[in-house]
Amino acid sequence: MAAAQGLVSGGEVASAHFERALAAAPEKQWPFERPRVLLAYGEHLRRERATVESRVYLTVALALFDRLRAAPWAERARNEMSATGLSRRQTDVSQVQFTPHELQIATLAASGLTNKAIGERVHLSARTVSGHLYNVFPKLGVTARAGLRDALTALGQHDRQGRP
Repeated sequence: MAAAQGLVSGGEVASAHFERALAAAPEKQWPFERPRVLLAYGEHLRRERATVESRVYLTVALALFDRLRAAPWAERARNEMSATGLSRRQTDVSQVQFTPHELQIATLAASGLTNKAIGERVHLSARTVSGHLYNVFPKLGVTARAGLRDALTALGQHDRQGRP
């Protein structure tokens, strides 16, 4: 119901409805519902010109549609991601390849650690950690740490407790 209200609302009211729908979407019971809400929310954000934020939701929706083998829906998500300015190559999340350091650093960043804390843990400088994250963000179609956890979870690279 909240997702439907988000579709017919505008602005921040719609965003609140979509957030409520995502919080209530039982993924195990209705596995197709969550990516549909993510796609609708991403479409809404793109229309509201929040393209960077929309990419996070669209990336996760695309990964979930790919996992469900819902090709028409995945194509729709790819088209939306392309409309945000990403190239077709950047929207193919099923082919994302990480180096071992990139995956480890992305997972630690998604769990909330700072670059300095990550560097201390993996014996790298904070600047090197930053460089690895700079390589990871475009691969996932995200531009901030906030989108890392959802994108990695959708790809099956990260669990809900922040472990790879």
